[in-house]
Amino acid sequence: MFEFLGRCFNISQDARINERITKKEVRLIGADGNQLGVVSTREALKIAQEAELDLVEISPNANPTVCKIMDYGKFKYEKGKREKDAKKNQKVIVVKEIKFKPRIDTHDLEVKSNKILKFLNKGNKVKVSLMLFGRERMHAEIGIKLLEKVAKQFEEIATVERKFGSKENQKFLILTPKK
Repeated sequence: MFEFLGRCFNISQDARINERITKKEVRLIGADGNQLGVVSTREALKIAQEAELDLVEISPNANPTVCKIMDYGKFKYEKGKREKDAKKNQKVIVVKEIKFKPRIDTHDLEVKSNKILKFLNKGNKVKVSLMLFGRERMHAEIGIKLLEKVAKQFEEIATVERKFGSKENQKFLILTPKK
């Protein structure tokens, strides 16, 4: 039954506001940012209602609890807007993977190198994997030479972040574009 009432009121669960504050005394901060001191919760609610604003619990773990008088709806709106702007400005780093075998032909190597160049120009990291099968594991140095050749080819536009993984059947290097 109590869960049903919580859904009806549509009050946020992350911060307690107004009558949901259970402490007897709170440290009150006014709407203008000035500290009004330690007052009872009822008195703080009364001051907030006179100002036609909400009493919002800011720091519930403090002793006494810190509450501020503010317009909670406006606060939530601005907080959501700030989070949306921050999300818009952040850059997602994508790691693209290109797989090679030690017996790759020169033309195939050129095609895959063009793909790597395209990914690096877009600002993505590139994981160049070398797959080793059967007897190739015994002669991994041939594949490592191929990876070094690729790293040398892109040394002007990319830096090698990691080289040659520890797996027996797969060696790799990660190229990160230079700024």
